[in-house]
Amino acid sequence: MAKVRLLPDRVANQIAAGEVIERPAAVVKELVENSLDAGATRIEVEFRHGGRSLMRVEDNGCGLSRDDALLALERHATSKITEAGDLDSLASYGFRGEALPSIASVSRFELQTREAGQDVGTEILVNGGKFVHVRDCGRPVGTRIEVTHLFNSVPARRKFLKTDQTEAAHIVQCVRLYALACPRTAFTLIEDGRVIFRSPECSTLAERIAEIFGRQTASELVPIETVETGMRLSGLIGRPGVGRGTRHEMIVFVNARPVDSRTLNYALIESYHESLPKGRYPLAFVFFECDPAAVDVNVHPAKREVRFRSEPAVRSFIIRSVLGRLRELGGAVVAAASPPQIAAPETSLEPRTSNVELPTPAPAPRLTPVLPAPVVPLRTPIAELRTPAPQTRNPEPETRNAPPAPTVPAWRFVGLAHGNYVLFETAAGLVLLDRRAAHERVWFERLQEQFRAGEVPSQRLLLPVPLELDPIASALLLDRLAFLNAHGFGVAEFGRNFFRVEGVPAWMEPADAEPFLRDLLGAMRDGRLQDRDTGLAGEQLAKLAAAKAVRLSETAGEAELKALVAQLFATRQPLTSPGGRPTYIELNHGELARRFQK
Repeated sequence: MAKVRLLPDRVANQIAAGEVIERPAAVVKELVENSLDAGATRIEVEFRHGGRSLMRVEDNGCGLSRDDALLALERHATSKITEAGDLDSLASYGFRGEALPSIASVSRFELQTREAGQDVGTEILVNGGKFVHVRDCGRPVGTRIEVTHLFNSVPARRKFLKTDQTEAAHIVQCVRLYALACPRTAFTLIEDGRVIFRSPECSTLAERIAEIFGRQTASELVPIETVETGMRLSGLIGRPGVGRGTRHEMIVFVNARPVDSRTLNYALIESYHESLPKGRYPLAFVFFECDPAAVDVNVHPAKREVRFRSEPAVRSFIIRSVLGRLRELGGAVVAAASPPQIAAPETSLEPRTSNVELPTPAPAPRLTPVLPAPVVPLRTPIAELRTPAPQTRNPEPETRNAPPAPTVPAWRFVGLAHGNYVLFETAAGLVLLDRRAAHERVWFERLQEQFRAGEVPSQRLLLPVPLELDPIASALLLDRLAFLNAHGFGVAEFGRNFFRVEGVPAWMEPADAEPFLRDLLGAMRDGRLQDRDTGLAGEQLAKLAAAKAVRLSETAGEAELKALVAQLFATRQPLTSPGGRPTYIELNHGELARRFQK
């Protein structure tokens, strides 16, 4: 058996780096936290190639003396705490003293710093955990840290990094969180020489949100502030009916520390169950404050997770606070009046009512069945614009090689239940058809054919729709403008993080353009829409579009519903929706007899 021996400091630091420094964004996080703890009022972050080749964080904080700078590169050396009891009263972001030695052990690490009152600064260069030099340098008061060639000394870790685009998105998100946490600190973020955002000192959180996420997002928020014994909730939350397709804009802070707390996130989602449709997430930038002794921030190596001493009390407080504020704004009334089928959120506080019969997709030419009797499709002004003109039926076949007509089942219409389920009688029993799932299947295959052929009908807008995005979403959209414009959209850049939607696909209502594009960009950020494979991206876009294109009228006639059945059975996969849900279920005589215990 091998003898027990003490690991060298260099090996111990590399092992610690595996826990603390999991990706380039973790380096930026630790360095920005150190800058904030040093009292910086100006922080500049620069990175290149997703942080692989360069990360630089420069601040105007208090700086370090030479002795403190050298000591900071030793494990467990920190100025934040002195004993274990200090963990119960933490007022700083960092406290473990592991970040700088961990970073220096897996990169080329250069530190330049000058303390107030000193004539010269100190420059320290460490390469892969080995000191290269320590010397004087000239620089203003503050600290500048440059990290290059991350994970070069541990190539196995470098192989596990994602693409530059993904790593860059994590860095931008990290800096954005700390910019929100400290609005009175000026932040500048530079990627590959391009300024992603530059936010000066802001007096309020609303100003910082407008700088980073755009003024459109800021205008959809309302302030919230509630205080109970030992707990305080403040910040900005979305108005009733305003939601997003992802959780990227649901951000919570605990004692000014950005965290990923399941307790707080689910409390926010539950608070909005009366104000948002299912599948939408609230827009929220909230700060939860409590006694530092009532929360444990030392749960996760990267300090992303926290644990509360009384989770139920915190959850109840958040729900009471947010739900009370929403009810003040009339959120419950809007939720009761809004149609449950509409997926896009309403930004107005007035209930939406409509008696207009909404469109049903017209079949693509290759999917049109030859029926023994004429079928009456749904008709609305928009549907008429995109439905091909009827052709006179020729009693003789046009070609001997024409594909056989799809078989339409002989179902007898019985009725419509709850506006969405259609009941048919068949020789074998009963069939229950899901209208929404059937429409989605028809739309999906029709859009697939249009995308494959490169012939997507589009309509120009008389009044372009403005679209203001945060820097990450803006960069994503800029990289994919050609893809979107090839699929029926007309989107043009109109300034920094600002776009104009000048055209939309024929299947989309102009009012739905902004929420759909936001949801689409959210799907791209989550990896649910991969644009590297154009064919796969088109199929994923068709799935999202099919769900948005379907608008069900409250009432439907027999002819219309039979037409839907014909269109459904003309598709390649009539049994399921694009999302995998069944389009209909069949109850045969045996199943009915069993249910009624015959």
